[in-house]
Amino acid sequence: MVTILDTPARYGLISRALHWGMAVLFAAQFASAAAHWALPRENALRETLWSYHTTLGTTLFLLVLIRGLWGLVNLARRPRDVGPAGRAAAAGHLAIYALMVIVPGSRILAAAGGTRGFSYLGAEVFPAREVEIAWMQIAAEWHGEMGWILALLVLGHAAMAVIWHQIIRRDDVLRRMA
Repeated sequence: MVTILDTPARYGLISRALHWGMAVLFAAQFASAAAHWALPRENALRETLWSYHTTLGTTLFLLVLIRGLWGLVNLARRPRDVGPAGRAAAAGHLAIYALMVIVPGSRILAAAGGTRGFSYLGAEVFPAREVEIAWMQIAAEWHGEMGWILALLVLGHAAMAVIWHQIIRRDDVLRRMA
């Protein structure tokens, strides 16, 4: 039986759809950043992938906020790990969630104080400023580095799901999220 809400035995349909949908979008986002970093300027693939980076990042930021709210609504019902492994998992998830907010948030803050303005899906969110607001640019200087740290944490998250939960413990965590 498919349930919308999470239960102690299984994540609900909305949690699973947000998790896997965002996983696909994050893979595309990391691919766009990797291509931007690794491929030469004027490369068609680099430019194509980079062209959606801002829009995809903003979409992911909004989905993270929705997912966070949904997680809070389901907090008492969610499956839990206990003991040291459970605390380590909780710390890892907290770090991932924090960076999923901070990384795009740093660029959105910079855009709000920037000279180029910011639009999302054709709607102006922040108009261009005549003069950049310097303090709003500071966190954005670390946007790329924080993004790669997030990518490493996400890879670690996936590795732990497969290696620790599926191969070593055989505790059906992937089944509960599938």
